[in-house]
Amino acid sequence: MSTTLAAWYAGNHRAPITVAKGTWQIFSRVEGSGPWCTLFHGFPTSSWDWHLVWPTLVARRKTLAFDFLGFGDSDKPADHTYEIAEQADLVAALWKARGITRTDLVVHDYGVSVAQEILARHTAGTLGVEIPTVTFMNGGIYPDLHRPQPAQLMLLDPEQGPKLGDLVTAESFAAGLRRTYAIQPTDAELADQWETVHRRDGHRIGHLLIQYIRDRQRFAGRWVRALETTSIPRHFLWGMLDPVSGGHMATRIAERMPSADLVQLDDVGHWPQLEAPERVRQHLERILTA
Repeated sequence: MSTTLAAWYAGNHRAPITVAKGTWQIFSRVEGSGPWCTLFHGFPTSSWDWHLVWPTLVARRKTLAFDFLGFGDSDKPADHTYEIAEQADLVAALWKARGITRTDLVVHDYGVSVAQEILARHTAGTLGVEIPTVTFMNGGIYPDLHRPQPAQLMLLDPEQGPKLGDLVTAESFAAGLRRTYAIQPTDAELADQWETVHRRDGHRIGHLLIQYIRDRQRFAGRWVRALETTSIPRHFLWGMLDPVSGGHMATRIAERMPSADLVQLDDVGHWPQLEAPERVRQHLERILTA
């Protein structure tokens, strides 16, 4: 069973969600039955990144996928200060709206930082939602090891960053993203990823969204501590050839969390769920059997 990007975003899947700074239209979709599973996507794309493993997930769990504020088909305010803590508030509001009190997590890239904030709240006893398992895919869980790509560094630059929205094209976006893949996507697949970024003029706010890298640095102590000390079972499905958060990150995972389940995908880059969906599906089947 497969779907298209148009089908993924078809229908009325946007609904108002209120957090401290305002009320925003947030795209989400739910499918399947049984215990809940929630998916956190990465930067700069969207929940579409999960479409190749979606059938496996919804066969085992009632699954919630959504686009963070500023991403995909969710609202993309151009004058907003985007923060990981606010995205975690958004998750909590989505869970409340759906009546979710227990859910597995499967997270990637940008989403790993949101998950680490969720784990910190869980440890502090303020989350109010039970998390049976959390499965991480490539992301900057240790900020000191994160290796930003050149385009990300340009977006972070206060002079260059705001100008890039007028310069980026589908072609330049695809060329930059290709560098993070080990198993190369097709032109059509990259075009779909560009569409999720370009949607609602999202390519113009990349310099705002990229501030998550500053958040990682600012909250490194809180988030690393939460990751390493949580009582929640942790699973890692890790693309070892990822130039951003690859084998060097996996080495730290093995050193600091030797009891965690670490699967090293030796021929995979930054996008395990897109580069090696069959292998990821098999491991998710194993993790989500209970």
